[in-house]
Amino acid sequence: MADVECPTVMNNLITFLSSLLQRVAESNDLNPRFHPQKISAFHGLTRPTISIQSYLERIFKYANCSPSCYVVAYVYLDRFTQQQPALSINSFNVHRLLITGVMVAAKFMDDLYYNNAYYAKVGGITTTEMNFLEVDFLFGLGFQLNVNPTTFHTYCSYLQKEMLLLQPPLDHHHLSSSSSSPSLSTKLLHYEDDHQQQQEVAAV
Repeated sequence: MADVECPTVMNNLITFLSSLLQRVAESNDLNPRFHPQKISAFHGLTRPTISIQSYLERIFKYANCSPSCYVVAYVYLDRFTQQQPALSINSFNVHRLLITGVMVAAKFMDDLYYNNAYYAKVGGITTTEMNFLEVDFLFGLGFQLNVNPTTFHTYCSYLQKEMLLLQPPLDHHHLSSSSSSPSLSTKLLHYEDDHQQQQEVAAV
């Protein structure tokens, strides 16, 4: 995804990330394994009325952060769920996790970025809550904010592959074979977790 700066690619990326997080949240909402689940600062009392896609589009419109921040934010969300297995992404926390992930990514990646008060307005929360969410998110990540080039390109490749599945079929012949096509993911990539396990096995 070397052309992530391209407006068309970014629009597709926003659409896909929204779709992925929607599927993950809905899947976890219905998964009895996550009930009851740990209540955190990210957990809202009710489901937000704004859709995940509209929320992410709002962030994209007003945050003015570099396109790479959205890939890095996705990496952060993946790391967060790996390190906090009792806190799965669902419909009650996905919006707060999203605004916090993008803000932290912008602070780490960009030379210029908006402050917490601005992101709080974009996200529809108070500045005090935004501050708490940032601290909670950083501790949840174990302050592991660096994303090396290999990890970044791995996530880009995954996103690019998954985005292709969202594209409509070119003709009716594709419709007849849709039942055999790969299904869209209902979980995050967990690349680093799998990669670390492979390294540990190799070391043994």
